[in-house]
Amino acid sequence: MSSVSYPYVLQHIEDHKSPAKVGAFFDFDETIIDGFSALIFIREQLKKGYLKPHQFVKVVTALVNLKMGLSDFSSVMEVGAEVLTDVNEQEYAGFAEKIFHSYLEKLIYPEARALIQAHQDKGHTVAIVTSATPHQVQYVAKSLNVEHVLCSHYEIKNGLFSGRLEGPVCWGEGKLKAITALAKKHKLSLSESYFYSDSDDDLPALNGVGHPRAINPNERLQLIASDKGWPVQIFARLGKPSLLENIKSLGVYGALIGAYFGGWGVWKANGSIEEGQRFMLSLFTDIAFPLMKMQVKIKNPQNFWIEQPVLVIFNHQSQADGLVIMKLLKDNFAAIGKKEIGRFKLFAKAYEFAGVIPIDRADTQSAIDAMKPLVDALVIKRRNVAIAPEGTRSESRKPGPFKKGAFHVAMQAGVPVLPVVIHNAIDIQPKGQFAYRPGCINVEILEPVATTDWTKENMGERINDVRNMFLTALGYEKE
Repeated sequence: MSSVSYPYVLQHIEDHKSPAKVGAFFDFDETIIDGFSALIFIREQLKKGYLKPHQFVKVVTALVNLKMGLSDFSSVMEVGAEVLTDVNEQEYAGFAEKIFHSYLEKLIYPEARALIQAHQDKGHTVAIVTSATPHQVQYVAKSLNVEHVLCSHYEIKNGLFSGRLEGPVCWGEGKLKAITALAKKHKLSLSESYFYSDSDDDLPALNGVGHPRAINPNERLQLIASDKGWPVQIFARLGKPSLLENIKSLGVYGALIGAYFGGWGVWKANGSIEEGQRFMLSLFTDIAFPLMKMQVKIKNPQNFWIEQPVLVIFNHQSQADGLVIMKLLKDNFAAIGKKEIGRFKLFAKAYEFAGVIPIDRADTQSAIDAMKPLVDALVIKRRNVAIAPEGTRSESRKPGPFKKGAFHVAMQAGVPVLPVVIHNAIDIQPKGQFAYRPGCINVEILEPVATTDWTKENMGERINDVRNMFLTALGYEKE
């Protein structure tokens, strides 16, 4: 599903016409992710106990020597391998996956995600080419559906790290050798291929392809790119939002209140609260999305109309999810929200008018009672209802466990469940961040799931089946 956003980033891919097979090779740190994965792993290894204080000093010394030109990158990797001597590889893989979900997934540049997807849509062979180890990069690669990872390896014997490197380090000339081997295996034309990197360390690989591109280049690569006429792209940092982004995000709440008063006026003018609600939601989303430079691209929109009304369930990564669902259902909408919205009376009234019912998830009975009007909305008013079955936002793109409340509503109302998969709202607004970033949210509407044969006995199994539909759509393995 290609992004329609970042046209300045993607245009060269759209314009590329070649009968040859094309490779798109990406460096990892500072090219795909905003930061250096090794530093995150060093910090977390220190916390976990994989890295002892005296080993930490050794690692830092190796990095300083590399920076000063007193040693090469292989020396740093040898120290890294030594640190993990006799550590269980399977246990360490679980540790690495936790780092991915807690840190690395949030650091993936939206522009890099869009670039990779655009190359994949063109049928290009995409690979991540990095000096990092598989444990640093494999979960990011999987989340981006990148099959080929060319990287450095630590030796593993009998399930334990041996403390030694396995094969040459994938750095400098090593990267050129790696992409040359992949190109030969898959019959790719290097003269028609791309290499994306932030560092002059990758000059051999950049010079080895027909389309070198500098991404967030360091000072020396910036000078070389300028001298050689290589295209340069700078991605927006994923750290502290700009003042303008914060102001625009505040404007979203202003648009909500303005749309509420407009909808209230329509209601009073013609006596139809439904017309007022539709006016409010249409006006709000028509203002909010352009204000934030946020777009929505929908895959399989026809699935939305197979049956009506439906209980829409969606994975919850970000506050942007709610805006997406409002835009999708604006002509026929009801939902639940956290009780905290009631702290601000004007916002509470606006949400209530729009069809959002606040519930206290900590009070199970209260939450069940609050959901009863949603059954009426489905059965009597024939309105679609939207609920995030996770109950709270997840820390990553992977959905958390699904709670039963939403599915009880569907069963009581006798309506199907419509899975709506939101692929990348975390790029627009990660959990814990107030401001919204510009970008395109990719949404996939799956086929509706009938609940007519669901029972209390098989409900848990059926809910797990629905969650697996989300996991599959998002590129994760079923559970």
